[in-house]
Amino acid sequence: MDSFLLPALICLAAAVIAVPLAARLGLGSVLGYLAAGIAIGPALALLDAEVEDIRHVAEFGVVLMLFLIGLELEPKTLWRMRTRLVGLGGLQVTLTTLAIMAAAIPALGLDWRPALAVGLVFALSSTAIVLQTLSEKGLMPTNGGRASFSVLLAQDIAVIPMLVALPLLVAAPKAKIAPDGSVIRPALEAAPHGGSFSLVAGLPGWGVALVTLGAVAAVILAGHYLIRPVFRFVNMAHLREMYTALALLLVIGIAVLMGMVGLSPALGTFLAGVVLADSEFRHDLESNIEPFKGLLLGLFFITVGAGIDFQVLLADPAGIFALALGVMVVKGLVLAALGRLFGLKGRDRWLFTLGLAQAGEFGFVILGLAVQQDVLSQRLTQTLLLVIALTMLMTPLFFFVYEMLSKRFAVAGIGTDRAPDRIDERNPILIAGIGRFGQVVQRMLQMSGYPATMLDDDLPTINLMRKFGIKGFFGNPTRPETLMAAGLGTARVFVVALDDPAATTRVVRYARGVRPDLTIIARARDRAHVYALYRAGADKIVRELFDSSLRVARYSLEAMGLSATEARDRESAYYDFDRRMVRELADLWKPGVPTARNEPYMRRARELNGELDTALLSRRARRRAAEEAAAEEAAAEAAAEASAEVRD
Repeated sequence: MDSFLLPALICLAAAVIAVPLAARLGLGSVLGYLAAGIAIGPALALLDAEVEDIRHVAEFGVVLMLFLIGLELEPKTLWRMRTRLVGLGGLQVTLTTLAIMAAAIPALGLDWRPALAVGLVFALSSTAIVLQTLSEKGLMPTNGGRASFSVLLAQDIAVIPMLVALPLLVAAPKAKIAPDGSVIRPALEAAPHGGSFSLVAGLPGWGVALVTLGAVAAVILAGHYLIRPVFRFVNMAHLREMYTALALLLVIGIAVLMGMVGLSPALGTFLAGVVLADSEFRHDLESNIEPFKGLLLGLFFITVGAGIDFQVLLADPAGIFALALGVMVVKGLVLAALGRLFGLKGRDRWLFTLGLAQAGEFGFVILGLAVQQDVLSQRLTQTLLLVIALTMLMTPLFFFVYEMLSKRFAVAGIGTDRAPDRIDERNPILIAGIGRFGQVVQRMLQMSGYPATMLDDDLPTINLMRKFGIKGFFGNPTRPETLMAAGLGTARVFVVALDDPAATTRVVRYARGVRPDLTIIARARDRAHVYALYRAGADKIVRELFDSSLRVARYSLEAMGLSATEARDRESAYYDFDRRMVRELADLWKPGVPTARNEPYMRRARELNGELDTALLSRRARRRAAEEAAAEEAAAEAAAEASAEVRD
């Protein structure tokens, strides 16, 4: 018990300390986990004996993550992605493998077979690190994020043929001859998740391939014909914990089967997730597995950091770092070329290149099998393991560099490599930003008969809008020359609907400087951004969620029994008071000073909050008095009419 609890205590304590610090510094949780692993592994030598055992448990986090990714991808979705999966992803794996293989032959003095194995190892990227970082930083919806996801998915699928083909790379002279003259092939040791029993031990290469394909087919068939009836049976118990037990049983069972045939458990569970993606039990599986995935995935990153062998590194630091940087440079060149070939521009291509330039967790799996099959030597494997860990360790730093470059590009107005469109129309209304916000504005204006010129640097969105018959122009709306070409000099109304608050403020300030008579309506992120836009010269400012929040409050009042008129009156009262309060507080707001440290602002805000309650009560009292007076007047009129009828 002690041997398990002490490492668990150390890992959790290191994560609790390092991850919040990394997040606070803007480095992301992955780098925090890796730093925690370095601290408790090589630096403090606290887990020297337990690192491998803990890694075997932590790899289950990658297994769960791949299963959840598979659940998000229905087979028809994969079919729609076939161009990027086969084209972009397939070319990346193939070209990177060949490029690193060609470099490994002279650099490491290898034959073509082990050099090919090295190429396969480094052709893969880290699904765990990249997806986690893309999600944390909100980069998944970008073109670069979607392209990265497609390549990662293609790599995950490509691991299956890689592991099937790897036993075939054993050089013939290395085969051992038994006394009776038969060929003895190296037995495949059981994978960590497969227990001590192996279905492929001692089989020739073609036998290993056949059994492996059979196991994959069994997973697919079981997902179609067996899992659903089992879930329906468990559903009869109406016990929540049974869903969790069955979900874990499913994932662990597939992992064990994949381990028995020498495949990565993560690949098997990914296939099972894809098969179950259109199942009615999909959401139950996701909700039951998600809590286990996050913790185990963090533990996996810790073991990567803890597994760095600093003795090997210190023996030849220049050579190890040169290999790591060399791998990332070769992969980066291939990725940059493919990004350009498939239409990725500017920051999207940088994200695609920097995000996928590292080696991945499946490299550990392939290296382990390569050693077991005697394709690579133990000494070379130790060096390559260290190179994989170093590239993974550098990846969060690359994302950090990408963010810094993106901000510099945004300030400089650099968004893409494509030349802007030639704008051939002039309209009285100019809209900068063609996202969800700008689209709604444009549609209402069009419906009312007022044409508007739409300008944005998001080419896929512009192309999509054109398919619906809505014309937009491609160009960077933060560049003065682009704005003037779009008609800023003659427009009557300028709507700034950009996503980036800093860019919005810059554009408003420029437009007010060149057109003092222009009506500028700007989109604001929050109240502080409203103050900045007032200073920049905007006439009308709309907070993104303010109006929708008021509607929610009005609906809530109606649900509590107020009439539609009463609820709308209170909504109007709050709106009027908030507008007055924002204008007054804007004079007290100081750029760069945290609101909580601006004492005059805080003091006046507290006073205004008290006035808000008083104003609302006073308005309700006035309205109630007016309603009572109107009722009394109506009653008096009715009485007068009744009296007149009696006299008649």
